[in-house]
Amino acid sequence: MENIELKNKTVFVTGSAGFIGSNLILELLKTQSPINIIGIDNMNDYYDVNIKKWRLDEIKSCLENHSDSTYTFYEEDMANKEIIDKIFINHKPDIVVNLGAQAGVRYSISNPDSYISSNMVGFYNILEACRHSYDDGARGVEHLIYASSSSVYGSNKKVPYSTEDKVDNPVSLYAATKKSNELMAHAYSKLYNIPATGLRFFTVYGPAGRPDMAYFGFTNKLLRGETIEIFNYGNCKRDFTYIDDIVEGVKLVMQKAPERKNGEDGLPIPPYKIYNIGNNNPENLLDFVKILQEELIRAKVLPEDYDFEAHKKLVPMQAGDVPITFADTTPLERDFAFKPDTSLREGIRKFAEWYKEFYKI
Repeated sequence: MENIELKNKTVFVTGSAGFIGSNLILELLKTQSPINIIGIDNMNDYYDVNIKKWRLDEIKSCLENHSDSTYTFYEEDMANKEIIDKIFINHKPDIVVNLGAQAGVRYSISNPDSYISSNMVGFYNILEACRHSYDDGARGVEHLIYASSSSVYGSNKKVPYSTEDKVDNPVSLYAATKKSNELMAHAYSKLYNIPATGLRFFTVYGPAGRPDMAYFGFTNKLLRGETIEIFNYGNCKRDFTYIDDIVEGVKLVMQKAPERKNGEDGLPIPPYKIYNIGNNNPENLLDFVKILQEELIRAKVLPEDYDFEAHKKLVPMQAGDVPITFADTTPLERDFAFKPDTSLREGIRKFAEWYKEFYKI
């Protein structure tokens, strides 16, 4: 592994108004200043744009305390090759963190176009720009980190999921695009010697997260007095990973790039790695719902006498979903001495408190 000092570097973060992107930028400003950060986000309305604007405001106020750092934001689409090329020419990023993507398993069934545009074309544009960053002997990109997903494990029966497992059975287009990203990165890593690390994230949650995620969607529905549907009759387990743990993992990975070296044929051995970032502790959906209920009452988002039983419905599994996600994080622990450890209750509590404040309940 090549060690990379983040201070005084230029870091390009795609999806920078997104849940993980914005939190990563805040962490870098707080711990790695002086640092120059470039962000891009198309600010689409897949979910409430006000949450994205709130995250950008958080970055803005954080910058006031770290005036030795800079943040340049482009409200543009990654699928626009000209924009990506312009950013690389003008800013010459040292490190690229690709978190911009159309997320969500269920949405990929009804809106496949946006997944091909963001996740395939957008990522291709990033790879091409990384490749050309070395033109004319330039130093170019030192490390490309990109978001993959636990959904690549698809219908795998073996748990916990290991990065050594074959992942050739995606059960959604979203999962297929993420697996494709890993293959594309590997090809570019081999051909152009780009140090690249893919991160398979497991059910990321926390304050100002994505409203399409169960904990957020359930909260919205309960508040409106609607019924929440619990899939597979509650026989689902998810490896919930708190946002701060994800961000810490990404930050550590950014600082260690896979080493460039040549094989016996004199050609590069791809400087390429993949890690799971998950809690290594799957929670049953019914237990998760119970904790969510308790924390929503504690934060006074819902009244103490709320009748949860009347607003709960157990339903069959739905297309594109998997019954369990469970991360084997041994390689992450081995290479970075890091393991996510935020408990589900602690994370849901922070979400409930944020929710109360954001929606002024």
